[in-house]
Amino acid sequence: MLLYGRTNFEQQCDLFPGNSLAEVKISAPVTIPCSEHPISQAHIDQNALKVLSRLNEAGFDSYLVGGCVRDLLLGREPKDFDVATDAKPEEVRRLFRRARLIGRRFRLAHVRFGREIIEVATFRGMPKPVSAGPRQTVEGRILQDNVFGSQGEDAIRRDFTVNALYYDIRDHSVIDYVGGIDDLSRGLLRVIGDPEVRYREDPVRLLRALRFAAKLGFKIEPATAAPIRELGRLLLGVPPARMFEEVIKLFHGGCALQTYELLRHYRLFEYLFPLTEEALAIERDGYPLTLVPNALANTDSRVQADKPVTPAFLFAALLWEPLCRQLETHMARGHTRHEAVQTATTSVLTQQSQRIAIPRRFSAVVREIWMLQSRFNRRTGKQPFRLLEHRRFRAAYDFLLLRIEVGEERSDLGDWWTRFQAVEEPERRSMVRKLSAGRKRVRKRQRV
Repeated sequence: MLLYGRTNFEQQCDLFPGNSLAEVKISAPVTIPCSEHPISQAHIDQNALKVLSRLNEAGFDSYLVGGCVRDLLLGREPKDFDVATDAKPEEVRRLFRRARLIGRRFRLAHVRFGREIIEVATFRGMPKPVSAGPRQTVEGRILQDNVFGSQGEDAIRRDFTVNALYYDIRDHSVIDYVGGIDDLSRGLLRVIGDPEVRYREDPVRLLRALRFAAKLGFKIEPATAAPIRELGRLLLGVPPARMFEEVIKLFHGGCALQTYELLRHYRLFEYLFPLTEEALAIERDGYPLTLVPNALANTDSRVQADKPVTPAFLFAALLWEPLCRQLETHMARGHTRHEAVQTATTSVLTQQSQRIAIPRRFSAVVREIWMLQSRFNRRTGKQPFRLLEHRRFRAAYDFLLLRIEVGEERSDLGDWWTRFQAVEEPERRSMVRKLSAGRKRVRKRQRV
């Protein structure tokens, strides 16, 4: 997988099985010279290089770190470039006019270059073993983490070995404290330290493990995978606003379908979308397929083609099954379809927000996509023209096509609307007249 042959890092101490971070021994790092790795500064963001250079010139040590180094070693184009340094956050802010300090749990700096942000974090130190208190919850989740330390300590504080690699622009070397290069070459995702302890410190790492496995095509190391199912309940303690951010990362990274399959395999999906999980567990006659995998595959195609994607469409698809269930219940109670859709929509979105906080700018669009579905069957008079002009028409139309793919609607309905968009106004009027005339003839025959 790597573009070089160096995989023999067995001289590294076995740091991981059965040890918490407090017990992990910090070994001397392995340094991979520029002649033995494929990273070129031509592939590094120019603004990240500016940040690194200024920090070094000011007498600080600074390195590229994390996912950007991992992706560069794999021959991929990094999405973000993060910097780790021994400079304190206040020192970083003094060096960069457009730096802003953020974070409560861990203080770091955002250095802005126009719309681009380079994240600069001070090396984190080892947490002190303490009982549950202000720094940790009783479950072990870290609440405060503003402890600074050395580069070695920073390395073992990171989540996975392949994300704990550093690149030094001064000599173009890669620095590895935790065997990340070896795991990278073997396509293995491994937690640094005791997996259960690390997951308890931050339960979102459960999701990150599956996201990286799907994104990189890596196998999850057995000890890293073992506690995932059992500890899924810890996700219930993650704030819903943070869960929204993590779900977008899960499903808008270009590997949504594989991620979804891993989430269900490890039984984490039920903690994200409990109503959907409940609906998917029910087999109904005449309703054998779900549009969720189709929607996620469609999202992957758009991401990979560099086309825009929106969280609204994602949530509309992921919550469609529970909406259908509640819609049937309300209509069975005698509500009109319009009333049933309104009531079911409010109920589903309200319940879902207890797990994942969907911002109003997206939940409002979800509501519109759902409400417009019944209007595709109204193709007489001015109704199709009004629907075509609706600001959410395209999203609703794409959603209709997903429903047709799984047999919820007739394929000729999608064909009609596809053609209706493509032709000019006179032809659209002709299509509506023909459809209306056909319906009148049917009604007339029925009266005879």
